[in-house]
Amino acid sequence: MKNSNTLTYFTLALILVFFFPTEIFAQNIPQLQDFNQTRLDYNQKGMVILGSWAVGNIVWGGIGASQSTGQTKAFHQMNLYWNSVNLVIAGFGYWQATKETPGTDFWATMEAQQGIEKVLLFNGALDLAYIAGGLYMKERGLRKGNDRLIGFGKSIILQGAFLMVFDGVMYGFHQTHAKELPELVQNISLGPTGFSVRIAL
Repeated sequence: MKNSNTLTYFTLALILVFFFPTEIFAQNIPQLQDFNQTRLDYNQKGMVILGSWAVGNIVWGGIGASQSTGQTKAFHQMNLYWNSVNLVIAGFGYWQATKETPGTDFWATMEAQQGIEKVLLFNGALDLAYIAGGLYMKERGLRKGNDRLIGFGKSIILQGAFLMVFDGVMYGFHQTHAKELPELVQNISLGPTGFSVRIAL
């Protein structure tokens, strides 16, 4: 019921903004700073997890590749290559999250929240594509008797599966966090200056 009420208030707020010349959500809402900080904290922790996975795979891949041959060597090599990219992404993502200042603007908050959820959903689709590509590479290697393709395919399947779980968990956290947004509009009244809204926080 609470989620239903929130959706109703949000829809009503949109109607007011689009159809009435008011400054309903032009003001900043101080309480949104904590909400945005939590979103940034999630992103920072996520990048630490991704970076730790990358470092572990780079070390494991380097040692494994130097001590093996055939498809096992190829498997470790791809783990090393793949996670070198992951480490760069994690480092940039962490830096970006630490540099962003948690704001108090309503629309900026909504845009940022929807933005991270869309990115994670898009990443999830890419993860499925990675797994499919790894399966194809492995199958092609088996048909051609190519150990390198088999090893690479197995590695990409593993990395895609990890990223799918990672992005899925991150999306779950962010989506749950979004439901903690306060009920947006509690009371709407008509005054001498037009419509006014009281934000319930």
